[in-house]
Amino acid sequence: MPTFLREVHMKRHNLLDILFRNITRLSAFTVLVLLVAIMVSLIIGSLPSIKAFGFRFLTSAEWNPVMDEFGALVPIVGTLVTSTIALLIAIPVSFGIALFLTELSPRWLRRPLGIAIELLAGIPSIIYGMWGLFVFAPLFAEYVQPWLIEKLGPLPIFGPLFQGIPMGIGVFTAGIILAIMVIPFIASVMRDVFEVVPTLLKESAYGLGATTWEVMWHVVLPYTKIGVAGGIMLGLGRALGETMAVTFVIGNAHELSASLLMPGNSISSALANEFNEAVGKLYTSALVELGLILFLITFIVLSLARYMLYMLTKREGSTT
Repeated sequence: MPTFLREVHMKRHNLLDILFRNITRLSAFTVLVLLVAIMVSLIIGSLPSIKAFGFRFLTSAEWNPVMDEFGALVPIVGTLVTSTIALLIAIPVSFGIALFLTELSPRWLRRPLGIAIELLAGIPSIIYGMWGLFVFAPLFAEYVQPWLIEKLGPLPIFGPLFQGIPMGIGVFTAGIILAIMVIPFIASVMRDVFEVVPTLLKESAYGLGATTWEVMWHVVLPYTKIGVAGGIMLGLGRALGETMAVTFVIGNAHELSASLLMPGNSISSALANEFNEAVGKLYTSALVELGLILFLITFIVLSLARYMLYMLTKREGSTT
């Protein structure tokens, strides 16, 4: 190839490379700009509520649109409690599903089960909410809640969490529905990262006499901890921001109760129920401030999870 054509060819490739780098850089900064724009718009919309209530908005359980008295304590507690219940149920179940699919399941059963899990992840949240309200809640009120109230209600420490009237709907029901919703997401990610583990590592552990549980706990999990944490954070983000399913089954009551069986409220359900009916600048601003609080809760929780994972990885590197 002549020197002139070679130079033209190199310049063309350099221009394409520069264009590619700038496009990817622009895409990355677009995400940051959108994030900052959402936060700024939420802050601007929340200013009337922030000026009127200040820090009291976070500690007050009062929610009275008629008197223009608003507090976010009940929705905040409901959001955190339902998400915690969902993760406490979803993480071990998802781990068991991923373990079965990657290590114990017959080969002919792996694909159908994997497809079923992916289909569950694609079901709209309103379907989960309708199923929870019309099918799960009546069965839960008739068969499970009376047993919880009778057996766990009298206990000295955890008893107050399981006292009340068996209505079916409530904070605990919302947490269970959220767990059912996030299990497919966490299980799919765990299954995918477990399959990435080199077969040589697992076969070596089995050759040394390790059991399946020991291989998973001492070999697979340490190798895939970043991916597993990513799947859990994905499920947590879904649980914190879920709206319709929670709205159907949580009870939508602005009341703070020690019992998980009583109706409550969450930030997302409060926004879904009341935003269209908000009359007045202060009422709308209070709802926007709820959205800002949900944004900050999600950001803080996910940032803490990433920091804990970073510290764990750093500590492992220093010990080796």
